[in-house]
Amino acid sequence: MADIALILGAYLLGSAPHLPALAGLRHVSLDGDYHSSLWHKAGIPTGLVGILGEFAKGIIPVITGRLFDFDLAITAVAGLAAVCGQMWPVFARFDGEKGNTIGLAMATALATTAMIIAIIPVAVAVAIRTLPRILNRGNSHKRRSIFGGPPSLGMPLGMISAFLVLPLASWYLGKPLEVILGCLGLLIIILLRRLTAGVRRDFKTGAHMKNILKNRLLYDRAVSVIRGNEGSAKRAN
Repeated sequence: MADIALILGAYLLGSAPHLPALAGLRHVSLDGDYHSSLWHKAGIPTGLVGILGEFAKGIIPVITGRLFDFDLAITAVAGLAAVCGQMWPVFARFDGEKGNTIGLAMATALATTAMIIAIIPVAVAVAIRTLPRILNRGNSHKRRSIFGGPPSLGMPLGMISAFLVLPLASWYLGKPLEVILGCLGLLIIILLRRLTAGVRRDFKTGAHMKNILKNRLLYDRAVSVIRGNEGSAKRAN
């Protein structure tokens, strides 16, 4: 019963709609990526609170499992349940976010040393995305931030690279099998969410299946979003 309570509680925690709640407090509406939308519309302090909340939702179930001496396999499943809650929340008709931030938090709590290795692709992507804007003195402070400027294809690539490296790094460092499988499970649900989130819209565009898979698995973007960004760039030029 305690195992079930931990896993179910982790899922409900992951499902908690703290980002819409923060948006409601600031009287703004969210669209697209909730983190970026909250950052831009409600301001940097509120955006930071939203990110910290996401990290807390990923870390708390794993830390709770370790503190109360739950079986390591149950602890890993609880961490995955929290990520699933964020992706398929019961409070939002099972249609939530992509799980990147909460996934990184969960992995940090479950396999800290492996995460130090796995986070390198994300750090590189952040640097490539953000440094040019920071060095551009004409940009506002908000535009120089990690969420400032147009969407980047490098960040989704960095994220999926981190989740790919994570189980390998866990295996290389001699982590317990439960941790390795937990990291592998995290990779699988991240890929599953990328493939399925709003995929019906992609089919309606008539795009080739190869392009759909490439854009979703590598860039975490729908075909319609990629085409929209390309159209915006052409109009700007």
